[in-house]
Amino acid sequence: MFSSLSLDVLHTLSGLLLEPVVWALLMMLAVAVFECGLALGERFGGIARMSRAALLATGRRRIERADFVTRLSPMLGLMGTLIPLGPGLAALGEGDLQVLTTAMITAFDTTVIGLLAGMIGFVLGRLRRRWYDRALLALTPSTNAGE
Repeated sequence: MFSSLSLDVLHTLSGLLLEPVVWALLMMLAVAVFECGLALGERFGGIARMSRAALLATGRRRIERADFVTRLSPMLGLMGTLIPLGPGLAALGEGDLQVLTTAMITAFDTTVIGLLAGMIGFVLGRLRRRWYDRALLALTPSTNAGE
């Protein structure tokens, strides 16, 4: 029914993306876990030892990294969900339930991992914003102190 060179190229490119998407998703999960370790260090003394300039530079960079994980991980998870569903549904039409099962497992796994990494990034970003804001407020001299 739908057969053309452009659709074949589109399908081939989409299929080739699955492996890099899965690796990128695993990398995002590793970054999220690494960021949890950094956040523990920040929470238990790391932020208190920083100067104002270091707070601004480091805080901005670490919050941006957490935001990056928050935004990119669910997108990769969605890509990892949709890419195998095409061949899986085609296999269903041909009666090949083994291919459909593999595609569905891959789809669900990538969704869960993408959401997990995104949640970790979201929580870390929120916590870091609060921690760095408090630390900056503590370093800022009060304007009412001389009155």
